[in-house]
Amino acid sequence: MVSSTSSLPSRVLSPSSSASSPSLRALELEQGPVSGTSLERTNTISTLGGFEFEHALLPLSLSGEEQQQAEHKHVGLLQGMALVVGMQVGSGIFASPGVVVDSVGSVGASLIVWLLSGLLAWTGATSFAELGCAIPLSGGAQAYLAYSFGPLLSYLFTWSAVTTLKPGGAAIIALIFGEYVNRMVYQAITGSTEAVVPEWTFKVTGTLAVLVVTALNLISPKAGTHSAVVLTGIKIGSLIFVGVLGLLYLIRNGPGESFAKGSVFKGSSKNPSDYAIALYSGLWAFDGWDQCSFVGGEMTNPNRDLPRALHSSMTIVLILFLSANVSYFIALPPSVVASSNTVALDFGRATIGKLGGLVFSTLVAISCFGALNGGCYTTARLIYAAARDHFLPSIFARLDSKRRTPDFALSLNAALTVFFIVFGGGFRKLINFFSVTSWTWYLVTVVGLLYLRIKEPHLERPYKAWITTPVIFCMIAMFLLLMPIFAAPWEGLAAFVFMAAGVPMYYLTARSRSQQARGYSRVEGNEEAAGGIGATLRDAHAAFMDDVARLLPRRWAQRLGPTAPPDREERQRMLDRVEMAEL
Repeated sequence: MVSSTSSLPSRVLSPSSSASSPSLRALELEQGPVSGTSLERTNTISTLGGFEFEHALLPLSLSGEEQQQAEHKHVGLLQGMALVVGMQVGSGIFASPGVVVDSVGSVGASLIVWLLSGLLAWTGATSFAELGCAIPLSGGAQAYLAYSFGPLLSYLFTWSAVTTLKPGGAAIIALIFGEYVNRMVYQAITGSTEAVVPEWTFKVTGTLAVLVVTALNLISPKAGTHSAVVLTGIKIGSLIFVGVLGLLYLIRNGPGESFAKGSVFKGSSKNPSDYAIALYSGLWAFDGWDQCSFVGGEMTNPNRDLPRALHSSMTIVLILFLSANVSYFIALPPSVVASSNTVALDFGRATIGKLGGLVFSTLVAISCFGALNGGCYTTARLIYAAARDHFLPSIFARLDSKRRTPDFALSLNAALTVFFIVFGGGFRKLINFFSVTSWTWYLVTVVGLLYLRIKEPHLERPYKAWITTPVIFCMIAMFLLLMPIFAAPWEGLAAFVFMAAGVPMYYLTARSRSQQARGYSRVEGNEEAAGGIGATLRDAHAAFMDDVARLLPRRWAQRLGPTAPPDREERQRMLDRVEMAEL
C-alpha cells in the first residue's frame, strides 16, 4: 500500500556522519507546518547521554553479505529486485534444511516452516521498507531506533551488531565452510559416505579460514570488496541447479521416500518450541531482508518501484528456497537430511555421484569463504567507525600508517569470531543464539514503526505498509522470543547477557560522545577532553541518574536532586546552536 503524500515536500537522503548534513529535526523545522498541522519533532528524538544521534550513526546491517550504497539515486525496478534477492540468498539454504526437519519431525511440517519463514521475512521487509522511506538516513535499524526511541536503544543495537551479530554470523558461516571442506576431503580419501568426521576438525578449519581472511584484509584494504557480485551469481546459480537436478531426479526415479503416500506429515512434532527452533533456522537462511530498506532510499521512484521490487524479489527467493528443499527431499530420505548440515553435498552425491558431491561442496565452500572475506572487511570498518564515534574504545579507530587498514578492529573481529567458533556450542546452537539476538532487535524496530504511526501520524511516508503487516510481524516475533525459554534456554540467556552488557558501556562512553558533540577530540589532546577515569565515572553516573529521572514521575525525580554534570546545560545550548546553524 502506497500512501498519497504529494502535498508534502520530499526529504533528501542525508549521509550519516557528515557534520554538515541536516538532522531530521532540522529538516522538519525547515519544512514548517503543513496544512495547519505542525511537523515539529516530538520527544521521540532525545539527547540521553548528551549527543545528537544522527552524527553517530553507523552504516550497520545484519546480513553477512552487505551491499554498498550509492551516493546518488539510480536504482530502478530490475536493479532493486536483483539487490534484494542478492541480499537474502546466502549459505543458509545449504545448511539449514537439516535443522528444520530434525526439529519438526516431518517433510510436510518442514516445508510449512520454510513457507512461514519466507512470509515472515516478507512482512519484516515491508515494515523496514516503510521505515527506510520515512527515515531517510543511512544506518538501517540503528537510525530507526534512534529516531523512535532515542540513543540508548540505538547504542545497544550497535553494541549487539558489533560484538554479537556480525562475529556470530561469521562464526556460523565459518563452521559451514569447515564442515563442507572436511566432509569433502574425508569422503574423497576414504571413498565412504558414512565416514565419521570429528566435529573438532570443523572448528579448526573454520578458525583457519577466519585467520586467513583477516590476514588478507590486514595486507590489503581492498581484499574484501570485489567478490560480492561473483558470489551472488554462484549461490543463485547453485540453487537453480539444485532445482533442475531435483526435477530430473523426479522424472527418472519418482518422488522417493519423503513423498510416499501417508509419509509427508508422519512424525510431525506437536511441541510449539520445536517450531520456534525450526523457524529460527529457516529465518536465518532468509537473513538479509532487513536491508531492503536501503534499496528504497536509492530508488529513483520508490513510490512506484519499491513495492514492485520488494514483492517480486521476495516471491523469487521464496520459490528458490522451496524448490531447493523439495529437491533435497526428492533425492534424499528425511533421516539423511535431518542428520546433515551439508545437505548440498549429500544431494550432489545422490543425483550425479561423487562428482556432484565435489562440485556442490566446492561451490558452497567458495561462497562461504567469500562471505567471510567480505564480512571481515565490512565488520572491521563498522568497529572502526564505532570507535571513531566513541561507541567503543578509541584504540579500535587507529589505522596503520602505511596500509591504512584498521588493524585493531580487524583483530577484535577475528578474536570474537574465533571465540564463537570455539565456545559457541556448534552450528545449531549458534543459530539459536544469533536468532534470539537478531529477532529481539527486529521486534523492537518494528514496534518503533507502530509507535511512530501513533506519535507522528503526519510523518512523510512515501511507502506505507498495511497496518496488519507490522502487527502480524510483532506477534510472531514475540512468539519466537518466548519459545527459546523452554527449547533453548542457555542460548537465549547468553544472547540477553551479551546485549545487556552494552548498558554499562553506553554510560561509560557518555563523556566521550558528549565531547565529540561539543567538537572536542582526544586525538587533538584538548585538555578539557581529558578528564581521566574519575571524570568518566562521574559523567557515567550523572547520565544514568539523568535517564532514571526522566522515567520517574516529576515529584519523585526532584528528590534525586541535580544529577547532571555542571556543563550539561551549556552542552545542550551548544548542540542547539549547532542544530540551528544547520538551518
